Amino acid sequence: MFEAMLEGWERQQRSRFLRAGTIAPRLRLVRRFTEFTGQYPWQWSPGELEAFTSQLASGDRPVVASTVRGYQVTLRLFCEFVTDGRYGWAVECDRRFGEAPVQICHEWNTVAHVVDYEGQPGRRALSYDEVQVLFDAADGRVEEIRARRRKGALAAMRDAAMLKVVYAYGLRRREAAMLDVVDFRRNARVAKYGTFGSVQVRYGKASRGSPPKRRTVLTVPEMDWVVPLLAQWSDELRPLFEPGGHAALWMTERRGRVSVRHLNDAFGAARERAGLPAELDLHSLRHSYVTHLLEFGYPELFVQQQVGHSHASTTGLYTSVSDEFRNRLVERSLERFDDLWEVQ
Repeated sequence: MFEAMLEGWERQQRSRFLRAGTIAPRLRLVRRFTEFTGQYPWQWSPGELEAFTSQLASGDRPVVASTVRGYQVTLRLFCEFVTDGRYGWAVECDRRFGEAPVQICHEWNTVAHVVDYEGQPGRRALSYDEVQVLFDAADGRVEEIRARRRKGALAAMRDAAMLKVVYAYGLRRREAAMLDVVDFRRNARVAKYGTFGSVQVRYGKASRGSPPKRRTVLTVPEMDWVVPLLAQWSDELRPLFEPGGHAALWMTERRGRVSVRHLNDAFGAARERAGLPAELDLHSLRHSYVTHLLEFGYPELFVQQQVGHSHASTTGLYTSVSDEFRNRLVERSLERFDDLWEVQ
């Protein structure tokens, strides 16, 4: 019966076009919970969920609240499926075992979502100086390899270019890894940028059950230093990897596409070399892009569209504008409304 429930739930999720990468962890969690309780779904009660949550939150490496809530959401969805009268599981379980599954996840025994951002406090946007130090560290690795006359200088140049492009266009990891050469397009309004006036992001973050979202990211003047960098990479450096007919922008030494993991590793190596905090990760460059565009004076809607957020509130979570920027806004307001409260 239990296996039939899991198979049915898997079919239901597949009918919603959820990805295998979403479904498989859910099924594993239900099996894990079943092993923890030593009971089948028709025997579960809210007390089992509370014991499971307590176990997750204790020990030497307690799970963070957002992860626990994700587990609870998965168990709630499974319970909704097996208690839905349209599928008949409750009736069949009661007939066979004299017990029926119930919903065990309720408002009073699950983690509440009370704040917008629950990420690690150390994860933040980089300052302009930190971005420069990071890029200098990545470039410095190239020079160091050359000075030692060792292999790997070309790969190091690729890694440095990748990090700069991630920042210059506010890309996610997978978006950057999946870029092809043909994804860069001209922008008729900025002809001087040539082929690199914009980039077509084809592997944006997908909503559940939908294909990857697409968007066009324009090259902004404050980041136009990326144009000669991309031109050099495309015309001079990438051909040295002998890509043949491979479409990928970022090639490996084995003539394949770089992985998302490699992007993470490249950032980690540059961060360590630059002496930046360990809490910063590759996604921090995307936070930096959002923050810096706002500080440059771009409207929030433009920034939201550049990074592919469906909601402005999401873009707001990425923003950590500097005190200097906020002080400039206050000064502008003072200049405009200096006489507003004067008594006539």
